[in-house]
Amino acid sequence: MPYSMGEHARQWALSASPEAAQPMSREKKQRLAAGPGKYPSASDAIMIEQAHQRSASYGVPRSAAPDFAPLGKSDLVLMLEQNRVLHSHAAPVMETLYEQIINTHNMVILTDINGLIIHTLGDADFLEKADRVALSRGVAWSEKSKGTNAIGTAIAEQAPAMVHADQHYLEANRFLTCSAAPIFDVTGKVTGVLDVTGDQHNFHRHTMALVRMSAQMIEHQFFASSFQDAIKISFHSRPEFLGTLMEGIACFSPTGRFLSASRSGLFQLGLPMPALQAHTFSSLFGLPVSSLHEHYRTATPGLLNLCLHNGVRVFAKCSDLRMSGKYFRGAAHNDHDISPASAAGAANTQIPLPLSGADTGQKSRLSSLRYLDTGDAHVATVIAKVRKVIGRDISILITGETGTGKELLAQAIHNDSPRKAGPFVAVNCASIPESLIESELFGYEEGAFTGARKKGSIGRILQANGGSLFLDEIGDMPLNLQARLLRVLQERMVTPLGSAKSIPVNLALTCATNRNLREMIARNEFRDDLYYRLNGLVVRLPPLRERGDLDVVIEKILVAEGNGVRYTIAPDIMRLFRVHGWPGNFRQLTNLLRTAIVMTGDDHEITMEHLPDDFLEDIALIQAFPASAASDNARCPASTTLGDAAMTLIQRSLEVHGGNVSATARALGVSRNTIYRKTQS
Repeated sequence: MPYSMGEHARQWALSASPEAAQPMSREKKQRLAAGPGKYPSASDAIMIEQAHQRSASYGVPRSAAPDFAPLGKSDLVLMLEQNRVLHSHAAPVMETLYEQIINTHNMVILTDINGLIIHTLGDADFLEKADRVALSRGVAWSEKSKGTNAIGTAIAEQAPAMVHADQHYLEANRFLTCSAAPIFDVTGKVTGVLDVTGDQHNFHRHTMALVRMSAQMIEHQFFASSFQDAIKISFHSRPEFLGTLMEGIACFSPTGRFLSASRSGLFQLGLPMPALQAHTFSSLFGLPVSSLHEHYRTATPGLLNLCLHNGVRVFAKCSDLRMSGKYFRGAAHNDHDISPASAAGAANTQIPLPLSGADTGQKSRLSSLRYLDTGDAHVATVIAKVRKVIGRDISILITGETGTGKELLAQAIHNDSPRKAGPFVAVNCASIPESLIESELFGYEEGAFTGARKKGSIGRILQANGGSLFLDEIGDMPLNLQARLLRVLQERMVTPLGSAKSIPVNLALTCATNRNLREMIARNEFRDDLYYRLNGLVVRLPPLRERGDLDVVIEKILVAEGNGVRYTIAPDIMRLFRVHGWPGNFRQLTNLLRTAIVMTGDDHEITMEHLPDDFLEDIALIQAFPASAASDNARCPASTTLGDAAMTLIQRSLEVHGGNVSATARALGVSRNTIYRKTQS
């Protein structure tokens, strides 16, 4: 059904845009109600002024006659072929948009990324005027060619642009009013522009809203045809906006690695596309991707209520996805992924260690403990111990700091065990609310409690039947559930909530924690009988700063994240990596390298300019006082990190300078913001 020109566009512009999730200022309401060009904001005026400055720098004369010269025939054919996909997605949307503006002396225009017109639709009485200013296929409307105009300015600003009457740079175009919106592809790059151009006397205040809405429809078409094997999550803070253009869309690989997001999705997530590349489904939505499988096991699953990484709660659903097929079989077993670096995004606690040598062109898969053996003596000892107990019905407890790869080791243990054909079920005991963890682990019968799903739930323990159960952050399990878990482990029977029937279960158990369970036992925070049931074999994964295989690990991460492109690290940066304490361990290193790879562009070498500010600030502090840092480390425990040493230097310098932040910053050679951030973190 075509969109109406009035009320639908007004509601979209004023209420249903992504900005609806946040309070709207009085000035913004007035501007939107008045329409673009009628109540311009300061930013609109600045954008036009900057566009005029660019036009002048290009040497475009204001009095120049319109350039009618289109592309040559062969170049035009090539341009149309290069933009065939864009045109196929945009054409039906342009038809719908044109139905809304028909007989209003306007035309709809589609251009490529360079402002070359691909396709037009318009009123016959306006087309004659359009021909006089070269609004025809194959003609360029970039700022370099036509000066300030909505198409060229939208490309330059990568944002919607409305250019009204004498805001046009060329005098010949000042009888026009143009409203344009860039069209972004699934990678977040501008791929074209949608524009409505007409006589300035027939300007309608809702035109820009219609153009922006139509551009989003085209982008949705891109998403619908891309990432065929991806998990597509639709979300919004208001459930009534799900299924509309206002919903956010985010795509993830079957293992949970972030792939792409729509413009509304980017707005609601509050992060740019490059930053999101370092995230996973779990880190963005606070829910393991394996939990989606459980949610969609029922025939009529309801909406998910999730919490974004920024604390905003949203309603979500999986769009156009058959949740029970190959997607979750691949996710559960960490098999194949959409990208060659599949294992890299299985979870945000994992470190990608792909195949090497001749196998690097294949889709990597963490299928064996041998892929974790990268030359560190401590890790080699851990692997040797684990191999001796695999398949012997001996529980394994993995200890170590956050981000050292505990879940990755658990997955490799499963994949090398006789149970590798069975499921691998990972449960993070710290991420599940205390009120839900019992039902999540043990399952429940229909009607066991208010809000229980129809037909009940089998629970994570029974999901792992015949395979392996991995309980991460076991130290965060509530005391009352520890007794139930102990009974399950001893009796190998599970009794769901609300049921009088016990179900036998056969599984291998691996647990992990970054806490000292012995100290927790002394404080009566952890059951000693459960501890001695879990610690059949206790192994400790060393933090990254204690390992001797940093160079090998970094090389493997670069191969995994490179998508077939070879990335290198400048020698001076490698020296910085070797002295850094890596308090976030592999999670920190992996995310840093993922982001740095994106920042390198076509250079393929990671240098200083590609590194995050907080990393450089830590390095700067140590370099400012290397002797002090060395003496501090000599007096501190072996676990002292670079961040700890930096804080010590800052605190001592503050004491010396009587708490004067400016003097401290000058003495250390860093900014005051660095001092504030470090002391307030």
